[in-house]
Parts: sequence; C-alpha cells; structure tokens
Amino acid sequence: MSAYVSAFELFSIGVGPSSSHTVGPMRAALDFVNRLRAEGLLDSVGRVTCTLYGSLGATGIGHGTPDAVVAGLMGLEPETVDPEAVRSAWTAWPAGGELPLGGTRPIGFAKDDIAFEPRTRLPGHPNAMTLEAWTAPDAGRPRRAVTDAAAGLVRETGASRASAPAPAIADDTGLLLRETYYSVGGGFIRRDGEPPRVQSRGYRFDYGTAEELLALCDEHGLTIAELARMNEEALRDDEQIAAGLDAIWDAMATCVDAGLHADGVLPGMLQVKRRAGSIRSQLDEAEADGRRELPGEWLGAFALAVNEENAAGGRVVTAPTNGAAGILPAVAMYWWRFLADSGLGAGNAVTPYGELVGSALLGYDGHATPPDDGAAWDEASVSEANRRRGIRRFLLTATALGSLFKANASISGAEGGCQAEVGSACAMAAGGLTAVMGGTNRQIENAAEIAMEHHLGLTCDPVGGLVQIPCIERNAIAASTAVTAARLALRGDGSHYVSLDTVVETMRQTGIDMSHKYKETSEGGLAVNVIEC
Repeated sequence: MSAYVSAFELFSIGVGPSSSHTVGPMRAALDFVNRLRAEGLLDSVGRVTCTLYGSLGATGIGHGTPDAVVAGLMGLEPETVDPEAVRSAWTAWPAGGELPLGGTRPIGFAKDDIAFEPRTRLPGHPNAMTLEAWTAPDAGRPRRAVTDAAAGLVRETGASRASAPAPAIADDTGLLLRETYYSVGGGFIRRDGEPPRVQSRGYRFDYGTAEELLALCDEHGLTIAELARMNEEALRDDEQIAAGLDAIWDAMATCVDAGLHADGVLPGMLQVKRRAGSIRSQLDEAEADGRRELPGEWLGAFALAVNEENAAGGRVVTAPTNGAAGILPAVAMYWWRFLADSGLGAGNAVTPYGELVGSALLGYDGHATPPDDGAAWDEASVSEANRRRGIRRFLLTATALGSLFKANASISGAEGGCQAEVGSACAMAAGGLTAVMGGTNRQIENAAEIAMEHHLGLTCDPVGGLVQIPCIERNAIAASTAVTAARLALRGDGSHYVSLDTVVETMRQTGIDMSHKYKETSEGGLAVNVIEC
C-alpha cells in the first residue's frame, strides 16, 4: 500500500485555529448531514446531538470545535466557508434558535446539544466525536446546562477508555442515525467501522518508506518532486496540477500578507497581542532607511503572520496541520523573496535558479528562449514564472515527505504530541527548501531527517486550550530550524548516519510512550504552569 497522499489533500484550504479540532469536526458534521440526506432521513430529523471525546472534549472550546460542528451541520464546507460564519457559531448560539440542518431543514438546537466528555477516550483515536439524529426535538439524552467544567478546559487526569457507540439507523427510540468519527490530524477524518482506505488510488509509484522513495527515484532517474508530480497525474492533468499547486501557494501567500498587515488582540482569555504586523513595520522602516535587515527576521515574521491568522480563525492552508501551518509558507516565502534567483548547485557553487528547474515536467525554463505563444516576455515575467515553478517543486517535495509521516507515524498532536505537527512540518519545509536550492534526493532526505530528529519528544500543551501559546512562536522557531537543516544538508553529500525512516519510527514510538497530558489535552506542561489571566 502506498504512503503517498495527494498534495491537494495534504495541503487543504480551510479555517483556523486547528485542522484536527476545527476542520476535521466540520467535515465530520457535514458528512453526517450528507449521510442523512443519502438515506432519505433528513426531512425526518427533529434533533441532532454531538458528543466530543478525549482531546476534542478537553480543548474543544479553545479550538473552536463546537463552532465548527454547528457550521458543518448547517452544510458549510471548510474550503469555502466565510470564517466569520464559523467564529462563535456555537459560543454565541441564541436560546431557542433554529439550525438549518444541511442548509434546508430547520430544527431546534441548543448549546447543550453538544456534550463534552474529555475523560472518555475511544480506542480509534484521541480525537473522537459521535453524532446522533433523532426524530423528535425532545428525543435522545436529556438537555443539561453547559458548565465550565463540562465545556471548558478540563485538567483532571485518569481518563477512561470506552468503546465507540455502535452505528445505528432508525430504531424505535427515535434514533434515526448514529455515527462516530475520528479526526486524525490535518483535517482528515475517519468514520468508525469503515474499512481502511486503499491509499494507492492508481498512483504510478507506490512507496512505503523513504528508502523505497529514494530507490524509485534512482531507478527512474527522477527527482522527488517529479515522482510526486507523476503520482498526481493519476488524479489530474498537468494543467490542473499546476493550477492547483498555484492556488495552494496563493492561499498561503495571502494568509502571510493578511497576518503581516493585521494588529490587535487575538481571541480568547489570554489576550495575546499580534506581533507580525509590528515586526513588518519595523523591517519596512529599516529597509527604507537603507539598512539591510536579516532575511531571518522576515522568516520569523512570515511564520508569526500565518499562525496569528490561524489563531484568529482566519483562512489558512493545512501544512500539514493548522497548528503547524506557518512553517512551510514561511520557508517558501523566505525562498521566494530572498533566494529564488540563486541556489546551491551540485558543487556547492552559487548557480542561477533557472538552471535548476529545466525539467519539462515542472514547466518551461525561461532562461533558454521565450515561450512560442505570442505572450509578452521580460525578465520580470521570467522571474515570476521561475518562482512559480520553484514553489510547485517545493510543495511536491514536501508532499512526498509529509506522506511518510502521516502513513508511518502521525501528524496529529492529540496522537503524537507537537513533534507530530511542528516536527513533520519542519521536515517537509526543510526538504522542500533543499529541493529548490538544487539539492539531490539524498540531500533532501537528509534535510528532512535533521529537522525531524531535533523535534523528537516535543509536547503539545497549549495554554488555555488555545492555539496561541506556545504554538505561534513555535512555528517561527521551527521555520528557522528548517532553513538550518536545509543548509546543513546542502553542505554535505547526502550521506548520514541516522535515516529519515529511523526518525519517523522513533517519532511514532515516542508518541505512543508520551503521556496523554502532553498530547493536546492541556493537562500538563505549560498549560498547567502558566497562569491564565
């Protein structure tokens, strides 16, 4: 079975602040509505209830989980929804309000129709939720007041294990449909009881490890990006692939720009002040005065910008998660702005970037002859075209690497701690940067290994259950680590002692051994030692 996950699934456009706690639950609720519709049950629904288990129950309020569930029940999709429609959808729900189920069926809905069971963990995944549809407005469990202990940040330890509620359709209790879903990270969901997904989907190249990936590249004379591109061709044609990758990058760049031009205070009790806009103003002033500011300062600002937008519930791209969404765009923007016109060649000499992107698979070189299509051609357009091709190479390389983390370990903070989110994103960014700087396949694998190795054991302990402290700064630090890892790898020949596969397996084992207190429950670490004001 192939580890490969399409770039258009790994990098999905959605809303903040969490791919596993916001995007995933919204998709689960939407899938539930679609199943009601497919079974012909939608018009019979009088009430819908939802129970959030484990990490979803523990930090769901801070992550906007119940708001996302309400949005999904309304038929809204994370890819297209106006972020304003999600913010406070549940938090500010009016007493006696009607919910347009699937956008068409009005039903009564109350805030306590969503229940929180943080100390109950289902065996399928720490992020679990059960949705139930009932015929009558008063059917199902009794409504009860939503208290801080039930709905807020719950820190008690000693979680219990429970079996997932059995799926059901139309019984004599008034239950029409029951489904349990697992939000497994990166916005991906899995329905309880459904067979494991066959990942191949007709991909040309199946690989399960980094060693197999490198062997396939050697056998067929391909770069990692080229192999990923050929796999994408199983689902889309060349034009669609290029346009789709460009759309992903445009969404990332738009998010960076929005964060750099925003100010104020982020939502939540912590009252965290945005900083990216202030840093951008300082750097702009320095450049206007002729001072040369370090590109590394811009790198950090780019990452802060994305994660501040994410914390505010804005539109972001999972990369591979929302909590780690700032790393890859920051490193890519750093390359775009400061490095795109030069790179490190095979002999570690500086060479024009255009000489490194001549593959027809990744597009027209631009440094040879103008395209024969009558279009205007100048140096500016060539530079833009080369940057676009570079970003596609960056994203495809990162996809091939990120697929390994998802298949062989985890990209979910609730399952593997922050090493699974920020560590994976850092490795993907390091590999992508190495690729666009002219690195070999083995240098790319080396860069990813370096980046991941030094995030092993990283805990996920968000203060107040919010994706703010330490998450926002952590992305900036990891972006810097990714650049360092790429530069170290580029100064070597690709040979190294610890393999990427070894590090991925170590991350998996470490995640299993890690206490649940450090896996997105806010029951340990900074979350219990920082005083919330």
